[in-house]
Amino acid sequence: MVLKFALSTSAPAKVRGDLLVVAATNGAKLSATAGSIDGVLGGLIARTVQSHSSTGKLGEAVLVASGAGVAAKAVLVVGVGSPSELTLDAVRRIGATIAKRSRKSKAIVVALGDVTTISLDANDVVAALAEGIVLGNYQYLKFKSDATRSALVSVTLVGVAGARAQTALDGAIVAANATLWARDMINEPSAGKGPADMVAATTKLLRNKSVKVQAWQGPELVRRKLNGTIIVGQGSRRTPRFMRLEYAPRDARTTVALIGKGVVFDSGGYSLKPSSGMEQMKTDMGGAAAVIATMSTLADLGVRSRVVAYVPLVENMIGGNAYRLGDVITYRNNKTVEVMNTDAEGRLILADALILAAEEAPDAMINLATLTGACVVALGPKIAGIMGNNDAWISQVKAASERSGEPLWQLPLPGEYRKMLDSEIADMKNVGGSYGGAVTAGLFLQEFVGKVPWAHLDIAGPARTEADDGYLVRGGTGFGVRTLIELVQAFRKPR
Repeated sequence: MVLKFALSTSAPAKVRGDLLVVAATNGAKLSATAGSIDGVLGGLIARTVQSHSSTGKLGEAVLVASGAGVAAKAVLVVGVGSPSELTLDAVRRIGATIAKRSRKSKAIVVALGDVTTISLDANDVVAALAEGIVLGNYQYLKFKSDATRSALVSVTLVGVAGARAQTALDGAIVAANATLWARDMINEPSAGKGPADMVAATTKLLRNKSVKVQAWQGPELVRRKLNGTIIVGQGSRRTPRFMRLEYAPRDARTTVALIGKGVVFDSGGYSLKPSSGMEQMKTDMGGAAAVIATMSTLADLGVRSRVVAYVPLVENMIGGNAYRLGDVITYRNNKTVEVMNTDAEGRLILADALILAAEEAPDAMINLATLTGACVVALGPKIAGIMGNNDAWISQVKAASERSGEPLWQLPLPGEYRKMLDSEIADMKNVGGSYGGAVTAGLFLQEFVGKVPWAHLDIAGPARTEADDGYLVRGGTGFGVRTLIELVQAFRKPR
């Protein structure tokens, strides 16, 4: 269900809905709006909050009965903590709390502006609240026979209006809904999203979105010498695909390339994963999902740069035709790679995409990939690693991630580690050794980017969450969609 949002400057008590949402701050102090509603209700809100021992800290919520003089059927008091210390990501988390506590309501009215805008721009708050509500309301129920679906249909944000607020709201909804599409694709079992299925889903998503879709297979992959994609995918009966997606507004003066790893299922190949490492490998196409979802937003958001996406799609399986350890791949740029681990397949297909992107000489390029367990060991499950060859470009990406609330941490690409990839018989191996796996994976990818400003995001940790956490819902997170959207909207050619 796509949520409908509206802005209103009416008095909160007069706006009809199933639920009116107001705020309490640290110390269970009611906001001015909440205090006003409490006066109408004869102190009921204050008494109920006190009886629940609520402290007003971020994430708390108390439901209060409504009464005469208030159009909403009930009141929800949410804790916002200290208004002077609120961040936009905290506002997103507040939005998620609202969504989760409102799932039995069809229409809600949210009146938090009197406290959330003390230290934040009102239009930014509108966007963050909307993102948090949409993302927090997410449910993947396709295979649940007895699940209770959220009843929430409409959200009215009270206290702000105008063109800038509406633009901020509209953009947030586009970004959040694109993230939901990515979550759906990541959560879909691998049986339903083979490479051909992914192409079909992408084509459907991008219809009427001003994006040209090219999907190559079989002889076309051979003709274009996309040998990494061919070889990694040859063990599966579901043959590989490679997509090139292009958004080209008429007045574009800059070009950004987006690259997403699309392994629809990863058994590890003959370097077979254990069951505990394979059970969630339906999520190994999280980078591809993020890139495709981003492409669906560009026309709606009026992005002025040309954006070209490259998405290799494979299933890494074992079988009589699967690639072997010791095989050598010759890429279209004539660089050769000896395969020493078939479970390090993501970098082998990304190499194809990076070569193609670099040949077209974009102003900058960025790849997203659930690439290494080593990055999860280094940074944990909530932070993605970023590496690259251009400090100005990395700074742009990090700034976009800060605006989106998707955290990144920069890892080095030390040249002295390159020798860890040396091969006896080829130009390089596809793995380095026992240590520094995230970094040596980045060094491997760097071999295929030429001189184009490039950033590599290893999203193996945050692409999935094992538990609900704020606006993240257990399963695929869609990590990277909102960062990429922020990035292409504000893109500047790196120096």
